[in-house]
Amino acid sequence: MTLTTIFRRSPATPSAAELPAVAGHHGGLLPLSRLRVEAQGPVDGPVVVVLGGISASAHVAAHAGDPTPGWWDAIVAPGGAIDTARCRVVSIDWLTIPGHPVDARDQARALGVALDRLGVATVEAIVGASYGGMVALAFAALYPARAAQLIILSAAHESHPMATALRSIQRGVVRLGIKSGRAHEAVALARALGITTYRTAEEFADRFGAAPVRTASGYRFPVEDYLEHGGTRFAIGCEAERYVALSESIDLHRIDPAEISTPTTLLAVEGDQLVPIWQVHELFGQLAGPGRVVEITSRYGHDAFLKEVAAVDGLIRAALAQGVRHAA
Repeated sequence: MTLTTIFRRSPATPSAAELPAVAGHHGGLLPLSRLRVEAQGPVDGPVVVVLGGISASAHVAAHAGDPTPGWWDAIVAPGGAIDTARCRVVSIDWLTIPGHPVDARDQARALGVALDRLGVATVEAIVGASYGGMVALAFAALYPARAAQLIILSAAHESHPMATALRSIQRGVVRLGIKSGRAHEAVALARALGITTYRTAEEFADRFGAAPVRTASGYRFPVEDYLEHGGTRFAIGCEAERYVALSESIDLHRIDPAEISTPTTLLAVEGDQLVPIWQVHELFGQLAGPGRVVEITSRYGHDAFLKEVAAVDGLIRAALAQGVRHAA
């Protein structure tokens, strides 16, 4: 459903024209009429918000209304770590603001409006991974009383300069593609470069260490097919301008941890090139409220929240069941 649909279903506000005017953090207005919201699980269940990376959508997991696979079916399911037989799971698509940068705070404000329209004053938890973790932190800073706890996976209070450097190159590739009329190819190439930062050198060595194959046009290395496939698949569903805006939004992210009083569980991954463990501990050490850090080592690096199902499942189950306490 879209936020417009939510408004039109409300007798008190029958028109999308009555959407609130919410200013963007860097200018412009949030295009709330385009915000897509998806909710599943019992209407009267405790609400858990789930937010993923910039490539994630509001369709977190398959359900009766949309049985197509979601991006986190291994975690969000009946009986799963985020149990849709018990919880009402809410997620949103990311917005961009034409002509202006978009901030994680803007996504948090859009989430707040969506929850308002769903009649949800407070949520049991926000589970945010990667960019979604940044948005969850922004939400807690803006609305400290609206979430009982945060579960933040592979995200911190700001972007690491090396990660920003890598993403700035990707954005440069896309901007060059836009200027040259080859935007689709540029997005695919930028995404392929991004894929190299999501995993570890160890995993790449194990998967793609075979010798190259000679073709009519030259040598073809095993890793090229993987990168080309991932980049092309992503480019099919992502416009160039949207890619640039959301990539830039990651690097604009700055939240003062002292503004976060909500109990917080943090996942730090040894092998994550984009969010190093020390940065997660830096966030933890400056939080105003209680929290804990759970460390894992993963060959999947930044993608551990998608691939390390057992570890992530256990972390989320424990946090939702027990809440968080100050680390000993």
